[in-house]
Amino acid sequence: MKDRNKVKKQHILRRQIRTRAKIKGTDVKPRVSVFRSLNHISVQAIDDVKKVTLVAASDKETKTKGTKTEVAVVVGELMGKKLNEKKINYIVFDKGAYKYHGRVKALAEGIRKAGINF
Repeated sequence: MKDRNKVKKQHILRRQIRTRAKIKGTDVKPRVSVFRSLNHISVQAIDDVKKVTLVAASDKETKTKGTKTEVAVVVGELMGKKLNEKKINYIVFDKGAYKYHGRVKALAEGIRKAGINF
């Protein structure tokens, strides 16, 4: 019998590959990839054609206190502000293997609040 954590990691990786196969980012409309750990959340805008990160934001930059969901909204707003500075108005949101719920949804709402369109 396989280890449960190993099987779970394989399912997560499969879900991530399936999602990323359908999404491509360009310099005009970059892919915004989310990484969520137990305590932190980070996001980066990626140009898949040049294979380069255009903009990145993390909760380590914000120094805000509050619940993880509140911090995710602040990180989303920071990311939106950075995207606006680079004159990027449209993105492709890549949630990876995560469900569009909770912190991931709050991050997306923060980016939308900054005026970025999905």
